[in-house]
This record gives sequence, structure tokens and C-alpha cells, in this order.
Amino acid sequence: MREFKVVAPYEPGGDQVQAIEKLSQGFLRGDRYQTLKGVTGSGKTFTMAKIIEKVQRPTLIISHNKTLSAQLYREFKDFFPNNAVEYFVSYYDYYQPEAYVAARDLYIEKDCDINREIDALRLRATYSLMERRDVIVIATVSCIYGLGMPDLYKDMRIHLEIGQQVTLKKIAEQLVSVQYSRNDAVLERGNFRIRGDVMEIFPPYMETDEGYRIELDWDEIVRIRRFDIFNGNTKEELDETVIYPAKHFVVSNDLLLEATARIEKEMNERVEQLRSQKKLLEAERLKTRTTYDIEMLKEMGTCPGIENYSAPIAGRKPGEPPATLLHYFPDDFLCLIDEAHVTVPQIGAMYEGDRSRKTNLIDFGFRLPSALDNRPLKFEEFEKKLNQVIYVTATPRQEEIEQSTQVVEQLIRPTGLLDPVLDVRPSEGQMEDIYREIKERISRGEKSLVLTLTKKMAEDLTDYLLELDLKAKYIHSEIDTFERVEILKGLRAGEFDVLIGINLLREGIDLPEVSFIAILDADKIGFLRSATSLIQIIGRAARNADGHVVMYADHMSPAMEEAIKETRHRREIQEAYNKEHGITPKTISKAVQDILEHDRKDAQENAALDVEVLKNKTNLFNTKDKKKLIAALKKEMELAADRMDYEQAAVYRDQILELQK
Repeated sequence: MREFKVVAPYEPGGDQVQAIEKLSQGFLRGDRYQTLKGVTGSGKTFTMAKIIEKVQRPTLIISHNKTLSAQLYREFKDFFPNNAVEYFVSYYDYYQPEAYVAARDLYIEKDCDINREIDALRLRATYSLMERRDVIVIATVSCIYGLGMPDLYKDMRIHLEIGQQVTLKKIAEQLVSVQYSRNDAVLERGNFRIRGDVMEIFPPYMETDEGYRIELDWDEIVRIRRFDIFNGNTKEELDETVIYPAKHFVVSNDLLLEATARIEKEMNERVEQLRSQKKLLEAERLKTRTTYDIEMLKEMGTCPGIENYSAPIAGRKPGEPPATLLHYFPDDFLCLIDEAHVTVPQIGAMYEGDRSRKTNLIDFGFRLPSALDNRPLKFEEFEKKLNQVIYVTATPRQEEIEQSTQVVEQLIRPTGLLDPVLDVRPSEGQMEDIYREIKERISRGEKSLVLTLTKKMAEDLTDYLLELDLKAKYIHSEIDTFERVEILKGLRAGEFDVLIGINLLREGIDLPEVSFIAILDADKIGFLRSATSLIQIIGRAARNADGHVVMYADHMSPAMEEAIKETRHRREIQEAYNKEHGITPKTISKAVQDILEHDRKDAQENAALDVEVLKNKTNLFNTKDKKKLIAALKKEMELAADRMDYEQAAVYRDQILELQK
């Protein structure tokens, strides 16, 4: 196995050294639960990376939202350039679950928009776990949802080697059975194409745009190559290769036929039960819908809402938990739960929310009772699947503290930065005060955050600041993953000066340029203004030497008192440490970079190379050939735009305009 090796331009400092040593030793001696209590900006991510390097185990890192996961993914990719660092979050950009509102007799069909890029990243995560041990997977709580059986996923992979006696037709049938599609015109992820005696396959889980080219002589494989999809160049000659399924939910035809028999049996029993309860409409509805789905499964191998039949398809007993990402990990893996004070309760809440919606669908004849078993794990099931856990948070809950064999504190920052200065000011005249503070930061080239309680308030405040000629943007949960990432990057890059948001600004956003934070309605009672929330918010300004937080409130709440006391206590310890070691706090200097792998330069170079290949094959002095080239470039431009590779699309567009001139 390739060893985990951290690559970084610095070594552990401050409290990191003792935290890494204590937690690594605890893991190696078998401690099941430990806690890292690290203040914001103390380098908890680097500590996590060094622990992984020490223990040398496959690792799952769970965080509670996509923004934080994306940031962690980028950081760990940098720390472990020679290991497999993968990203596993929900692939829905938009998701409206199936539901029934009895009071209005309203059935709502499932509607969703799947992000293909994230789907490919999810497939790559499970592929890496199947093939190697030096794997780190950054995931959200989507990792506790049903994923498809790892044993079946592994069993259905296709092994190809030189000298193997097989026909192209047979390979094609095998690929189709594991959810690949044939497209002889355009080779895209999850597709294959056949040209003469050559088959080209583009697995969706490949890290870069690479595929496999299989050459046959009669019915024998004579050559296997890994090649670049865009320019066709060979990257590696292979003796053999393995093709994994194009989707996580794959089932053999035999298992599918057995499953349809189980579904039909359950349907007949449930229909009789509903009729005995005088629910004739519900019984007829269930029979009609399920019969249609069974026919679809038999003829097409799939049906709308197939995930609702995951239990009978997998042959699971009622109540038995589904297979999840956790089932793809080996038994000795390490689990790091980031921002555990939020992530752990979120994991616990998933099951009940899912069950209440599905119960309604079952009661009114829209789904079979087995649909309940297409669900996230219960919290006790999740805990049972874990091997050893380290909770990582600045504000651990009492539950984590009591469960842990040791709580290791990390209060000193390697940079010597202190927790920010705190002020409490009255809410009267707060807008004028905030405007003045923001203008002062702008004059120093620094950024500001404003925390509101509602989305509407965030949007209205943004409009108000824009009217005052300030460059401002808002961010909240209705903005999709990639746009949130771009907004955060835009703040750091100086595209605007003020970011307004709600609680999703609390954790995991590394913004060293931010020196001022305004907390509106700081004295309100509730989750968004609890002591834990306030401490997390205050920590956002701890990456800047001039960090300053102002709470706008008309009275002092108990949560405010606790947050102020804890922050001042930490600041005193940090000041004493700095004085003892002669450290002068200095704002973190961190390069602004894409959080996900949207490398514009690489995209443009790939497209330019592709254009060059096409041009070299064309006689530009022949009008007919030139028109064909323009048509081919337009097709490539449209495909690039569909993939959201807008930099590549722009290169194709510019070439088309140049040729048309």
C-alpha cells in the first residue's frame, strides 16, 4: 500500500504538536471516541492531516454542509497529492422528494436536478475504496443514505486482459448490464463506442478525462491502452484492466427477476390489507402503480423511483439497514467528524424526517411498506458501523465530552493570532454604525461579514448596502453549491467587500481577509444565537490580526455572556503564550484558489489542444472541409457548455468566430 504522506511548506506549531501526538496514540491504543477541541484558526485541518499520516488508515471525514466539505476537499488534496482524496456529497443541485399532502389531496412527484460532476466524484470515491487503502473521503451526512451493495458492485465489475477470448458484442452486453450506454458518435462519461475492432470506454469515475481503448483481433483481446479522451493520445499500455459499474445501483438480471417476484408478492399482500380496511381507492392506486413499475423493471431493468424498491431488490429483511458509503470502508478505518457539535445531531435527525414523509405515501397507497427501508441509517446503526472516531470542534457538546476517553485542547494558533476583540453595542443606529465600520475596513483593504437571522433580512440588507454604493452580496441555503463556493472566493479576491448571510457562515469558511463581523439581534433566544453559535461566529474573525466582532443587542443574554467569557478566557491564554515566546500576531496569508477542481488554465489548454488536432486533420482552403470543422467545433462547444466547462466552451467559440471571418 502507498503510505499517506503530508506535503506542506510548514511543520506543526503551537498546540498542534501535542494534539497530534495524543490523538494518534489514543487511536493506536484502541480508543473508540476522542475529541479535538480546537479554536478557530488553530489549524485543526492540518492536525487532522498529520493524525492520518501517523495512523496510516483509510479515513472518512464527515462535515455538515457542502461548502465546508468542498473547502476540506481542496485542502486535503493539497496535503496529500500522492494519495486518493475523494469527495462524496449529495449529487442533487435541486431535490423535491416525493410526497403526499392528505389535507389537500395533493400528490407531489419526485423532481430533481442531478449534478453530473458530483456524481462522477461519488463514483470515484467508491472506486478508490475498492482498489486501494490510501484513501481519504470527504463527505457530508449523505454518506448515511442507501448507496447500493458494495459486494454486488464489486462482483459486477468487468475484467479484461490481453489474450482473453471474447467478442465485442459480449463486452458490449456486459457494459450495458452495468449501466453503461453505447454512443458511437460522442464518447462521454459512462459511455462506450465501437469502431471496427476497437472499443473505447469512458468510465465515469476516472479522475481526469481518460478512458480505455480495447483492440481485438477476431475474438481475442490483443491490446489495452489508457488514453486521453480529448486528443486520443496513449497514456499507458496495459496488460489488463477492470471496469467498474457506471452507477452505484446495479443488479444482475437474475436478481432483478427474483426481486420482481418479491415486489409482486408484497403488493398482493398489501392490496388485500387495504381492501380489508375498506380503503378501496388506496388499494387500486397501489396495484396500478406497482404493476406498472414491475413491468418496467422486467422490460427495461429500471423504473421511476426504483430506489423505493431497494429493499426487495437487495433481498433485505424489513427494518434491515441499507448499504451506505460506510459499508465500502474496511473495518479498521478512522472517522473524523468535523464540526461535531452540528454534524452529529444532523446525522441523528435524518432518519425520523425521512420516515414521516414516507409513512404518508404508504398509508395512502402510493408506495409499498418496503419503501420505508430505502432510508438513511438510524443513529445507532451509524455508530455501529464506525470503527474509531475523533470529534473535531471548537465547541464540543456534553455528549461528545462524556463519550470521549480524552478531550485534547488546541487553543494556541501557530500564527500567534488571538481571538478577536469583542464589543456589545445597542441596536438603535446599528445600520449607520455598521456602514462606518465597513467603510473603515474598505480603506484598509479588508473585508466584512454581517450576520442576520433570516434569508429575507440578508437580501434586504444587501439591497440597502448596494444603495449606499458598497459592494455587497448575500449567501444562504437557496444558493447552489458551486455558486456559494464562487461567492466566497469572490469575497477573498476583492470582487466585493461585504458578505451578508445567516448561520451557514458560522463554520468552515476560511476568510483571513475578514477583520470585522457584525452580529445583528445577538440577544435573541434560539439556535442561531446560542452560546455555541456565537462562539463559532466570533471565530470567523480570528484569522486576521485586527479581528473585531460587534454584537448588536439591547440586553445581555446568557448565551452572549458565555460566549464573551469563553472568548476573553482564550484571548488571555493566547496573549500570555505570545508574550512568553516573543510572538507578534500576523494575519494569515493564504492564496485564493478554486475550492473544487475548476482549473481554468488547464481547461483552456485542453480545449486549445483539441482544436489543434481538429485543424490539423482539416484542409482549411477547402470550403466544404472548413464548414465540417466549424460544425464539429460547435458540437464540442455545446458539449463543453453542457458539462459546465465554460472556459473550454469559450476557446471553441473563439475558434469558430475566427474561422467564420
